[in-house]
Amino acid sequence: MRIIENVISDRGSKYAVSGGPVGSAEDAKAFIKALCRKKKFAKATHNTWAVLLPEGPLKNDDGEAGAGMVIVRMLEREGVEGHLVCVTRWFGGKHLGGDRFRHVQEAVRVYLDDL
Repeated sequence: MRIIENVISDRGSKYAVSGGPVGSAEDAKAFIKALCRKKKFAKATHNTWAVLLPEGPLKNDDGEAGAGMVIVRMLEREGVEGHLVCVTRWFGGKHLGGDRFRHVQEAVRVYLDDL
């Protein structure tokens, strides 16, 4: 599991991105469970994630509607299969509107550029 913290900060919201190889839906759930064992990530407002598996994409918005699909599209574009990417957000008190999707994209880009 690789975690890149403090990727983005905007109007009080803070973002981190993490990921690692997974081979099944069960592996994906175990990955998120392991991430959330870290108290900081368990207290996050959203842990949005996606992975491309042989049986198709798997994603979870975790309350950040539409963000999982943003990650799926980026993984598809880059041809990254079997590697879960999770964008974590700690809400800072001010709504970000559409900027939240730009931040998810930017966080995933930072992660993929470092693969």
